[in-house]
Amino acid sequence: MRYLIDTHVFLWFVSNAKELSQAARTLIEDGQNEIFISIASLWEISIKTALGKLTINGKHETVIDDLPLT
Repeated sequence: MRYLIDTHVFLWFVSNAKELSQAARTLIEDGQNEIFISIASLWEISIKTALGKLTINGKHETVIDDLPLT
């Protein structure tokens, strides 16, 4: 199955946040599923990081490295 996850879900997933339900985590981690994130989400992360409204580990240019790719 293919799933498009939004910015919050992506950030909660990569940070292991409690806000992400176990069902969603299981779905994302299932190797049978294809997980996609919109380029708009990457743009949003980049802007919020540059404005200081979001802190991520590493440089915002490398956030794509955290994508759960299969």
